[in-house]
Amino acid sequence: MKTIYTFSLVSALAICAFGSISAQTSENGKLISRSPYKRAPFDAVKGLEKVVSREEYETAFRDDRFEMETVKYSSDGIIVSAFLFGPKVKTGKLPVIVFNRGGYIRGDIGHEILPFAYRFAKIGFIVIAPMYRGSDGAAGKDEVGGGDVDDLMNVVPLLQTVPEADTKNLFLYGESRGGMMVFQALRDGFPANAAATFGGFSDFNMLISSDPKLYEPLIKMIWPDFEAKKSEIVNRRSAVRWADKINTPIFLMHGGADRSVDPQQTLNLATQLQKLGKNYELLIYNGDDHTLSHNQVDRDSRVAIWFKKFIKKMKTHVTNH
Repeated sequence: MKTIYTFSLVSALAICAFGSISAQTSENGKLISRSPYKRAPFDAVKGLEKVVSREEYETAFRDDRFEMETVKYSSDGIIVSAFLFGPKVKTGKLPVIVFNRGGYIRGDIGHEILPFAYRFAKIGFIVIAPMYRGSDGAAGKDEVGGGDVDDLMNVVPLLQTVPEADTKNLFLYGESRGGMMVFQALRDGFPANAAATFGGFSDFNMLISSDPKLYEPLIKMIWPDFEAKKSEIVNRRSAVRWADKINTPIFLMHGGADRSVDPQQTLNLATQLQKLGKNYELLIYNGDDHTLSHNQVDRDSRVAIWFKKFIKKMKTHVTNH
């Protein structure tokens, strides 16, 4: 079973739904709106059977202890969106997983995020999934690791306005393109306690060189000036070249049979982290694909265990009378 919300970069060639907005603001991370997301039954969502089993989806769909919301916030003068999932009854602050999706331009993928987020919410996390500029009706151009990284970084001030978010316990999780976003965010100082990725690419030149005919149309569409700025574009998106700047504990996963991103990319990054003495763990799922679709539950269970190792406990003050 292959998931939809975790597809390779090339899949985006068929998706060109740019949106626009009427109001803009330059106050990065400012909460613009927070509204309930309307869930739909399993059979009402086309293609959902490719994402998750009916049983798992309906379990998440019917559990009214939790809710999904659409959050809109400002980022570099435009308004972008994110999906927020957590307990309906707010009884205190909870650690937050910032999930970074794969792919390029996307529309409403809330129903695909729902069962994924539910796995973490039911064990005590809040999940927020930024959509990035150019997706889900937002203005702006998605540069796949360019200005859109700001949309991820600006989740930090946004979460300061979410009362139930424990901003002392933030975690980054990303797949495919989202893994590359995680690497950049860590480089740029995202205050994550720990991070995890699967199917992420760490060498952009290796990715596009693996099949030039396949990637050339996408490259021309996103970066018309690619040849003139190739070095800059490639370096920014290639964590293997600046692994020394990744100082956050990170759990790297990859499918051994991944045909979209060569697992050697993750192995190469792990080698650099090993040489630098960084805190990391590595897991290759033998025979699994780009999205680890045969091991989704195991994948996320391991990530939850990894994140819990780095949760900071609230300090208590004892007063002597």
